[in-house]
Amino acid sequence: MSMNSATRPKRPLKSTLSTTLTRGVAFFALWMVLMQSIKPADLAVGAFATLGATWLSLHLFAPAAGHLRFGSLFALLPHFLRESVRAGIDVARRAFDPRLPLRTGFVDCPLDFPPGLARNTFATITSLMPGTVPADATDDALIYHCLDTAQPVVEALWKEEKLLARALIAGRRHG
Repeated sequence: MSMNSATRPKRPLKSTLSTTLTRGVAFFALWMVLMQSIKPADLAVGAFATLGATWLSLHLFAPAAGHLRFGSLFALLPHFLRESVRAGIDVARRAFDPRLPLRTGFVDCPLDFPPGLARNTFATITSLMPGTVPADATDDALIYHCLDTAQPVVEALWKEEKLLARALIAGRRHG
């Protein structure tokens, strides 16, 4: 039996408004980071893009489907920044020093995260780190394009997965 809107359990209005506001603020913050402008025209376009992205996210990923604990994820920021700088320096060195190897290719990274919110969050976080980009997925793994497949890419990604898993578990206990 399919569930229509008349039989689907309703989320409390306060929870839905909170989710909508949180997503809207996050999308607008992302817009500001990307644009780095406070010109009125840029802010207006950002507000319009934020409304569209928030509306679309609510329709594609209903609030009842899961929660992210931004406080727990925020605690990962120092680690993420440190690793991003370290990896960025490595990418720059490889780009400007022809003696350093580039062995590009793909690696499969089996994950404990099932397809869904946690895996998508993990893919998003790791996509921002230079040197590896999630390129595809299977039911039990993400496939990454790497600059140097001889490096321990999968092991490094597993460490990141464990850090994110701890943050998500801590968020459930304390959030």
